[in-house]
Order: sequence, then C-alpha cells, then structure tokens
Amino acid sequence: MNSPIHVAIIMDGNGRWGLHKNKSRNYGHKKGLETVEKIIQAAIEKKIKYLTLFVFSTENWKRPLKEIKFLFTLLDKYIDKEILNLIKKDIKIKIIGNIAPFPRTLKNKIKKVEKLTKSNKKIQINMALNYGSRQEILYSIKKIRKKIGIINEKNITNNLYTANIPNPDILIRTGDTNRISNFLTWQIIYTEIFFEKKMWPEFTKKDFYRIINKFEKIKRNFGGLNVGNQ
Repeated sequence: MNSPIHVAIIMDGNGRWGLHKNKSRNYGHKKGLETVEKIIQAAIEKKIKYLTLFVFSTENWKRPLKEIKFLFTLLDKYIDKEILNLIKKDIKIKIIGNIAPFPRTLKNKIKKVEKLTKSNKKIQINMALNYGSRQEILYSIKKIRKKIGIINEKNITNNLYTANIPNPDILIRTGDTNRISNFLTWQIIYTEIFFEKKMWPEFTKKDFYRIINKFEKIKRNFGGLNVGNQ
C-alpha cells in the first residue's frame, strides 16, 4: 500500500463560495481558514509528513486591494491565534515563495513563526505565499549562477524553495477548476492529481480521507511498467 508522504492543495473557491452564500468573498476566505484547520488535523491523523497549501499566489496581486488587505489581516490574526498551538502540536511551518513585498509587521510574524517551529517534527506545513512556479524556477537559476554556475536538473531542484522537501505524492485542487495555475510545476511531474468540484470551504476531512484511500490503491510506476505488462 502506498501511503502518501506529501500532499499539496490548491485551496480554490473561497470567494465564489462566499458569494454563493449571499455573503462576501471575504466571508468565504474566513470560512476557508476553518477548513485549513480541519485538513491539517486530518493530515496529522493520516501521518502525512508534509502538507503544502497554496495560500497566496503571485497572480493574486491582481485582486482588489481591499481583498488583499483582508487576506493579509486574516493571516496576521491566524498567526497570533495559533502560534502557541503550532508549537504545542509539534507542527513546523515553512514558507515557500517571496514574502519581501508583504507588510513589515506580517513579514516579521511569518519569520517568527518559522523560527519558533523549525525544530517541530510531527508535520511540516509549507505555506506558499506570493508563490509562483515560474518565478521559483527563475529564482533557482539565479542562485545557481551566483554560486556554481552549472545549470542542470539536480542543481535546479536543490535551489528551489522546496529544496530538501520530497515532491508531492498528491495534489488536490478544489473549486471545480481543472488546471494547475502556476503551482509546483517542477515538482509534480509524477504527482497524482485530484480535481474536486467542491469549493474549499465545503471540503471536509471525509473528502480528504477519500482521496488518501484512493491514492493508496494506485500502482505508481514513475514512467516504468507494471511487472505483468512488460
């Protein structure tokens, strides 16, 4: 049985869900955060070692300023509320992406939670903030040129934001949208992808378990052949 080590999630549909409920897009984002908490717990119960969450993309800057500010405030308050719980629950937080453009107070809090949880071991939550896969690959190549200059597959992999993190076994995208949206394109060449019709605030622990169980029945050959099909 294949047990996944790393699950990545594109948490799509928060804003649309809020509007469908005759509320605001921001209401949907707030409810989506509640789903994040449930899925982190589900991942811990399933002994997932890495959970990568697409929180804010490089393309999200195109959204209305009011919505961006709300997302930043939501993250800021979440860190204040949960930082002690993260430490207590042995959860490690790692940021992938470029947080340099973020407000100074938020950047400092993000760096603080990363530092305070760096020795935790139960599960590593990779928060993709101001993340874009194309930008990540360019970032890696620039680092290589500065350090060693030899651009090859191994060196690109070792200089990504996700260096030393195994590639995702599973990628889940909610929101009834069947695309990757500039997320982990280097890392997901052999990832099993599950597109879910549910919006992220509707996604449940039961849905997560269903996907894990389905994954565990898949024979993964990574470009090779099943023994019986050679």
